[in-house]
Amino acid sequence: MSTSGIPLPPTAPSAAPSPTHVAVVDDEPDITLLLAGYLATHGFRITQLHSGTALMSLMAEDPPQLVLLDLGLPGEDGFAIARQLRQYWKCGLVIVTGRGDAVDKVVGLEIGADDYITKPFDLRELAARVKAVLRRLTPDASAASALPATPAPVAAGMSEPAELREQLLFEGWTVDVAARRLENPDGSEVALTTGEFDLLHAFLLHPGRVLSRDFLLEHTRGRESSPFDRTIDVQVGRLRRKLGADSGEGLWIKSVRGAGYLFVPRVTVKRSAD
Repeated sequence: MSTSGIPLPPTAPSAAPSPTHVAVVDDEPDITLLLAGYLATHGFRITQLHSGTALMSLMAEDPPQLVLLDLGLPGEDGFAIARQLRQYWKCGLVIVTGRGDAVDKVVGLEIGADDYITKPFDLRELAARVKAVLRRLTPDASAASALPATPAPVAAGMSEPAELREQLLFEGWTVDVAARRLENPDGSEVALTTGEFDLLHAFLLHPGRVLSRDFLLEHTRGRESSPFDRTIDVQVGRLRRKLGADSGEGLWIKSVRGAGYLFVPRVTVKRSAD
């Protein structure tokens, strides 16, 4: 209440951040119900779907930040649905399927899936992988959360410093780290999946050093590799092609037998005000 005796209007509560929207697509209602219930306990907003057609309608009306997609939808090609997602939307994509064949896994990763999980799976592991993909999709907010709620005062006569934007440059190519954007020497954008960008970023942070598959998988997927895990090899192949493997430029990423991969070009850092 104010000193004049007139009651003050109640202070509006600050808006809570919207929960991350995850779509679970599986033709078995028991599976979608199980995943929806478990992921909801981790704070996600879940939409349960049972067909690719329903998923496409959702993408047009209320697109999720991440899709858990079963490949075995009756009468539909799961890989075709995954390709369509990658072509038109920049959401996270995790394939969750009973198809554990190595060829299917390679195809799924080639299409651009951020992860591939085979049934049966552990719910805790699935939730951890979902969170790992979402962390790669969005900038880390932990540092921002520690900042004061109001900006620090600017001394008289001094202008407020402009925010610096970091770019990584190599052989005429440009990577805008904040925008997660790769441009070729002509200035045209080269589309990368989340995993491909994270892989390139790892190479750019460590040029001239041999990086093991375990290191790269931890950096891009947040987990260690298994003895027969070829995820990094598949992604390196895709990244090479996008950098111009046909012209030899994609071979800037050299294979080092028994050790991993080496990024050859010299990398420079450019910082400029927005």
